[in-house]
Amino acid sequence: MSLNSQTLTGSGQDWTRNGSSSSSRGPMENESMILKPSTPTRNLIPPKPENAITIAVSSQVLFNMEKEQQIYKQQGMEGYIKYQGEHETEHFSPGPACSFVKALEAVNTQLRKLYPDSDELFDVVLMMNNDAEVGLRLNNTINHHQLFIKRFCMTGGNSPVSFLKAYHTNLYLSSDPGKVREALAKGIAAAIMFTPEKMNEVSETQLRVAFDGDGVLFSDESERIFKKDGLEGFQEHEKTHEKDPMKQGPLKCFLEALGKLQNKCYVNGQRMDCPIRTYLVTARDDGSAGKRALNTLSSWGLEIDEAHFLAGAPKGPKLKEIRPHIFFDDQKSHVDGAVEMGTVACHVPYGTANELS
Repeated sequence: MSLNSQTLTGSGQDWTRNGSSSSSRGPMENESMILKPSTPTRNLIPPKPENAITIAVSSQVLFNMEKEQQIYKQQGMEGYIKYQGEHETEHFSPGPACSFVKALEAVNTQLRKLYPDSDELFDVVLMMNNDAEVGLRLNNTINHHQLFIKRFCMTGGNSPVSFLKAYHTNLYLSSDPGKVREALAKGIAAAIMFTPEKMNEVSETQLRVAFDGDGVLFSDESERIFKKDGLEGFQEHEKTHEKDPMKQGPLKCFLEALGKLQNKCYVNGQRMDCPIRTYLVTARDDGSAGKRALNTLSSWGLEIDEAHFLAGAPKGPKLKEIRPHIFFDDQKSHVDGAVEMGTVACHVPYGTANELS
């Protein structure tokens, strides 16, 4: 996450700080360093929740459960439970969050090598408002796909959001807009995950996470200026406040958590081989607006591996090059553009871009 390796995107060409042309291929991406989690990893003891970075994932984004949801809508809870019981040996196909979860496990594998006794690892909790009787099929599917998920929260029809803080949740992913908004209102980083028709292949050597800036890492204060005063007003505002840090957005805490794990690799000489890589992909340009974004991150003591300032250009093509496991944006149009090009994208329904009239 060093600013020395940041990529600045202005007029279409990406350049690193040292002037050399950049590549979306991460520094770890070679066949000799693949970090696929091995089967023995499943026998490890989960980290203590208070020390772990906990990712709470809805079963409907971890697996493809569209057919089952239709049965629930048509036949109700009893018909749904009966169907799941009759098909408990059939495995669900992977959903949009599955590759993300596998990448988390790959990071854990590398961290375990460096810190065998540390609990500072990713931990995944499967969150659902299903009856516990449905858990058997889900558990069979988790074992089939060799996922390391030991904690379930099944609330029998009630919203699981009230349990997120009890599970020390750092990030909540769901396909349910209502639950995500409820989580954000409680101060928990959360996003609505969408499924591309055809998902891009992603790296098996490192976790790649891409963030929009305003309304995601940063507050929406600058977006409000843009909405009120237009582009010229926004640019003048950012020029005037170039050195003034913005307030934090809803996912700043998740970037902090990623940085904490990255630093554990850096201090062991693993900076170039770090299994986590972060990206800022923003509609800001690389003038004062871009400088303010970088100054804000620096004031927080946070770094980013690559920064792409697209000056209003579509984000989908750039994300297709980066191939992140997950991308966060507060504007649904950018999420839709990313999904259309095969990126697993998440909508953060926060701030002025999502205010209801």
